[in-house]
Amino acid sequence: GDFVEDYEVMVPFQALQMVGHTVHAVCPGKKAGEKVRTAVHDFEGDQTYTEKRGHDFSLNSTFDEVKEKDYDALVIPGVGAFGACVRALTEQGLDRAIHGFVGTGRPVFGVCLGMQVLFKESDEDPEEGLSIVPGRSRKLPEDVKVPHMGWNTVEWAGEHPYVAGIPSGTRFYFVHSYAPDVIEGTTVGVTHHGRPFSSVVASDNVFATQFHPEKSSDAGLQIYESFVKAVSET
Repeated sequence: GDFVEDYEVMVPFQALQMVGHTVHAVCPGKKAGEKVRTAVHDFEGDQTYTEKRGHDFSLNSTFDEVKEKDYDALVIPGVGAFGACVRALTEQGLDRAIHGFVGTGRPVFGVCLGMQVLFKESDEDPEEGLSIVPGRSRKLPEDVKVPHMGWNTVEWAGEHPYVAGIPSGTRFYFVHSYAPDVIEGTTVGVTHHGRPFSSVVASDNVFATQFHPEKSSDAGLQIYESFVKAVSET
Protein backbone atom coordinates (compact mmCIF):
# COMPACT_ATOMS: atom_id res chain seq x y z
CA GLY A 1 0.00 0.00 0.00
CA ASP A 2 0.99 3.65 0.36
CA PHE A 3 3.09 2.91 3.45
CA VAL A 4 5.77 0.96 1.55
CA GLU A 5 8.08 3.94 1.00
CA ASP A 6 8.18 4.50 4.77
CA TYR A 7 10.23 1.35 5.37
CA GLU A 8 13.64 0.07 4.38
CA VAL A 9 13.11 -3.61 5.25
CA MET A 10 9.96 -5.71 5.11
CA VAL A 11 10.00 -9.19 6.63
CA PRO A 12 7.17 -11.76 6.38
CA PHE A 13 5.74 -12.53 9.82
CA GLN A 14 5.51 -16.24 8.98
CA ALA A 15 9.26 -16.31 8.31
CA LEU A 16 9.89 -14.77 11.72
CA GLN A 17 7.79 -17.48 13.33
CA MET A 18 9.87 -20.14 11.62
CA VAL A 19 13.34 -18.74 12.25
CA GLY A 20 12.89 -18.07 15.95
CA HIS A 21 12.17 -14.34 15.79
CA THR A 22 15.72 -13.08 15.25
CA VAL A 23 16.58 -11.37 11.96
CA HIS A 24 20.00 -10.12 10.88
CA ALA A 25 19.95 -7.58 8.05
CA VAL A 26 23.00 -6.63 6.00
CA CYS A 27 22.46 -3.16 4.58
CA PRO A 28 25.37 -1.59 2.65
CA GLY A 29 25.59 2.12 3.37
CA LYS A 30 24.38 1.76 6.94
CA LYS A 31 26.47 1.56 10.07
CA ALA A 32 26.19 -1.36 12.47
CA GLY A 33 23.70 -0.53 15.19
CA GLU A 34 22.07 2.23 13.17
CA LYS A 35 18.28 2.21 13.33
CA VAL A 36 16.44 0.87 10.33
CA ARG A 37 12.74 1.34 9.63
CA THR A 38 11.38 -2.20 9.58
CA ALA A 39 7.95 -3.51 8.70
CA VAL A 40 6.85 -7.01 9.69
CA HIS A 41 4.13 -8.17 7.31
CA ASP A 42 1.66 -10.92 8.13
CA PHE A 43 0.71 -12.31 4.69
CA GLU A 44 -2.07 -14.49 6.06
CA GLY A 45 -3.70 -11.73 8.10
CA ASP A 46 -2.73 -8.95 5.65
CA GLN A 47 -1.48 -6.83 8.55
CA THR A 48 1.74 -4.86 8.85
CA TYR A 49 3.40 -4.15 12.18
CA THR A 50 6.15 -1.59 12.65
CA GLU A 51 6.90 -2.98 16.10
CA LYS A 52 6.24 -6.47 17.38
CA ARG A 53 7.30 -7.92 20.71
CA GLY A 54 9.63 -10.89 20.65
CA HIS A 55 11.26 -10.05 17.33
CA ASP A 56 14.85 -8.78 17.34
CA PHE A 57 16.44 -6.99 14.40
CA SER A 58 20.22 -6.80 14.16
CA LEU A 59 21.59 -4.45 11.50
CA ASN A 60 25.03 -4.95 9.97
CA SER A 61 26.42 -2.79 7.17
CA THR A 62 28.66 -5.57 5.80
CA PHE A 63 29.45 -9.19 6.54
CA ASP A 64 32.89 -8.01 7.72
CA GLU A 65 31.17 -6.93 10.93
CA VAL A 66 29.88 -10.40 11.73
CA LYS A 67 31.49 -13.79 11.99
CA GLU A 68 30.47 -16.81 9.93
CA LYS A 69 29.96 -18.80 13.12
CA ASP A 70 27.17 -16.39 14.08
CA TYR A 71 24.97 -17.69 11.26
CA ASP A 72 23.39 -21.06 10.65
CA ALA A 73 22.30 -20.33 7.08
CA LEU A 74 22.55 -17.74 4.31
CA VAL A 75 19.72 -16.42 2.13
CA ILE A 76 20.64 -14.53 -1.05
CA PRO A 77 17.62 -12.57 -2.31
CA GLY A 78 17.73 -10.23 -5.26
CA VAL A 79 15.68 -7.94 -7.46
CA GLY A 80 17.23 -5.96 -10.30
CA ALA A 81 19.95 -6.49 -12.89
CA PHE A 82 22.57 -9.25 -12.93
CA GLY A 83 25.63 -7.07 -13.58
CA ALA A 84 24.70 -4.35 -11.11
CA CYS A 85 24.04 -6.95 -8.43
CA VAL A 86 27.34 -8.78 -8.95
CA ARG A 87 29.30 -5.50 -8.97
CA ALA A 88 27.59 -4.38 -5.76
CA LEU A 89 28.42 -7.69 -4.09
CA THR A 90 32.06 -7.41 -5.20
CA GLU A 91 32.41 -3.79 -4.08
CA GLN A 92 31.14 -4.71 -0.62
CA GLY A 93 33.28 -7.85 -0.40
CA LEU A 94 30.13 -9.93 -0.22
CA ASP A 95 31.26 -12.19 -3.06
CA ARG A 96 34.08 -13.47 -0.83
CA ALA A 97 31.70 -13.74 2.10
CA ILE A 98 29.23 -15.83 0.08
CA HIS A 99 31.96 -18.15 -1.22
CA GLY A 100 33.31 -18.51 2.30
CA PHE A 101 29.90 -19.37 3.69
CA VAL A 102 29.23 -21.90 0.93
CA GLY A 103 32.52 -23.52 1.88
CA THR A 104 31.30 -24.10 5.45
CA GLY A 105 28.73 -26.60 4.17
CA ARG A 106 25.86 -24.80 5.89
CA PRO A 107 22.60 -24.21 3.97
CA VAL A 108 22.48 -21.46 1.34
CA PHE A 109 19.22 -20.35 -0.34
CA GLY A 110 19.12 -18.09 -3.41
CA VAL A 111 15.91 -16.42 -4.61
CA CYS A 112 15.19 -14.94 -8.09
CA LEU A 113 18.19 -12.74 -9.00
CA GLY A 114 19.88 -14.28 -5.97
CA MET A 115 19.69 -17.55 -7.89
CA GLN A 116 21.01 -16.11 -11.16
CA VAL A 117 24.13 -14.55 -9.61
CA LEU A 118 25.13 -18.02 -8.38
CA PHE A 119 25.85 -18.92 -12.01
CA LYS A 120 28.99 -18.00 -13.92
CA GLU A 121 27.42 -16.04 -16.77
CA SER A 122 24.29 -14.25 -17.93
CA ASP A 123 23.13 -12.87 -21.27
CA GLU A 124 22.12 -9.74 -19.37
CA ASP A 125 25.65 -8.49 -18.65
CA PRO A 126 29.27 -9.50 -19.41
CA GLU A 127 30.10 -9.33 -15.71
CA GLU A 128 31.05 -12.76 -14.39
CA GLY A 129 28.80 -14.18 -11.69
CA LEU A 130 29.77 -16.05 -8.54
CA SER A 131 30.35 -19.33 -10.44
CA ILE A 132 29.01 -21.37 -7.53
CA VAL A 133 26.60 -23.23 -9.80
CA PRO A 134 27.71 -24.21 -13.34
CA GLY A 135 25.84 -22.77 -16.29
CA ARG A 136 24.50 -19.57 -17.79
CA SER A 137 21.29 -17.54 -17.56
CA ARG A 138 19.80 -16.73 -20.96
CA LYS A 139 17.11 -14.25 -21.94
CA LEU A 140 13.66 -15.72 -22.41
CA PRO A 141 12.46 -15.94 -26.05
CA GLU A 142 10.92 -12.90 -27.71
CA ASP A 143 7.87 -14.87 -28.87
CA VAL A 144 6.48 -14.94 -25.32
CA LYS A 145 5.69 -12.14 -22.91
CA VAL A 146 8.83 -10.85 -21.19
CA PRO A 147 9.22 -10.27 -18.35
CA HIS A 148 7.67 -13.56 -17.33
CA MET A 149 5.38 -12.31 -14.57
CA GLY A 150 2.77 -14.32 -12.74
CA TRP A 151 1.96 -17.90 -11.80
CA ASN A 152 3.44 -20.87 -13.62
CA THR A 153 3.94 -24.55 -12.95
CA VAL A 154 7.12 -26.30 -11.81
CA GLU A 155 7.73 -29.91 -12.81
CA TRP A 156 10.22 -31.80 -10.66
CA ALA A 157 13.25 -33.10 -12.53
CA GLY A 158 15.00 -34.29 -9.41
CA GLU A 159 14.51 -34.81 -5.69
CA HIS A 160 15.37 -32.44 -2.87
CA PRO A 161 14.27 -32.33 0.80
CA TYR A 162 13.03 -28.74 0.51
CA VAL A 163 10.40 -29.67 -2.09
CA ALA A 164 9.49 -33.09 -0.71
CA GLY A 165 5.72 -33.51 -0.51
CA ILE A 166 4.97 -30.71 -3.01
CA PRO A 167 3.27 -32.20 -6.09
CA SER A 168 4.92 -31.85 -9.48
CA GLY A 169 3.00 -29.23 -11.46
CA THR A 170 2.46 -26.94 -8.47
CA ARG A 171 2.21 -23.27 -9.42
CA PHE A 172 4.64 -20.66 -8.12
CA TYR A 173 5.00 -16.91 -8.68
CA PHE A 174 7.64 -15.61 -11.13
CA VAL A 175 9.00 -12.17 -12.07
CA HIS A 176 12.03 -12.36 -14.41
CA SER A 177 13.35 -11.92 -17.95
CA TYR A 178 16.36 -14.26 -17.78
CA ALA A 179 16.66 -17.84 -16.62
CA PRO A 180 19.27 -20.63 -16.58
CA ASP A 181 19.07 -23.61 -18.88
CA VAL A 182 18.12 -27.06 -17.66
CA ILE A 183 21.30 -28.67 -16.30
CA GLU A 184 21.51 -32.39 -15.74
CA GLY A 185 22.39 -33.20 -12.15
CA THR A 186 21.74 -29.62 -10.98
CA THR A 187 18.18 -28.82 -12.04
CA VAL A 188 15.52 -29.85 -9.52
CA GLY A 189 12.53 -28.05 -11.06
CA VAL A 190 11.69 -27.16 -14.67
CA THR A 191 9.28 -24.47 -15.89
CA HIS A 192 8.26 -23.65 -19.49
CA HIS A 193 7.91 -20.10 -20.80
CA GLY A 194 8.97 -19.97 -24.42
CA ARG A 195 11.54 -22.65 -23.57
CA PRO A 196 12.19 -24.95 -20.62
CA PHE A 197 14.38 -23.43 -17.92
CA SER A 198 15.64 -24.28 -14.45
CA SER A 199 13.23 -22.86 -11.91
CA VAL A 200 14.86 -24.76 -9.03
CA VAL A 201 18.51 -25.81 -8.79
CA ALA A 202 20.60 -27.47 -6.11
CA SER A 203 24.30 -28.20 -5.72
CA ASP A 204 25.59 -29.65 -2.46
CA ASN A 205 24.49 -27.24 0.31
CA VAL A 206 23.23 -24.60 -2.16
CA PHE A 207 19.55 -24.45 -3.16
CA ALA A 208 17.90 -21.75 -5.26
CA THR A 209 14.60 -20.85 -6.89
CA GLN A 210 13.85 -18.58 -9.85
CA PHE A 211 10.36 -17.98 -8.45
CA HIS A 212 9.57 -16.08 -5.26
CA PRO A 213 8.56 -18.53 -2.50
CA GLU A 214 7.32 -15.67 -0.32
CA LYS A 215 4.79 -14.75 -3.04
CA SER A 216 3.81 -18.33 -3.83
CA SER A 217 1.17 -19.03 -1.18
CA ASP A 218 1.31 -22.23 0.89
CA ALA A 219 3.69 -24.10 -1.42
CA GLY A 220 6.26 -21.33 -1.21
CA LEU A 221 6.02 -21.11 2.56
CA GLN A 222 6.36 -24.91 2.72
CA ILE A 223 9.73 -24.62 0.94
CA TYR A 224 10.89 -21.99 3.43
CA GLU A 225 9.64 -24.13 6.31
CA SER A 226 11.60 -27.13 5.01
CA PHE A 227 14.68 -24.93 4.66
CA VAL A 228 14.41 -23.66 8.22
CA LYS A 229 13.85 -27.19 9.49
CA ALA A 230 17.01 -28.32 7.70
CA VAL A 231 18.89 -25.41 9.24
CA SER A 232 17.76 -26.38 12.73
CA GLU A 233 19.06 -29.90 12.16
CA THR A 234 22.54 -28.91 10.98
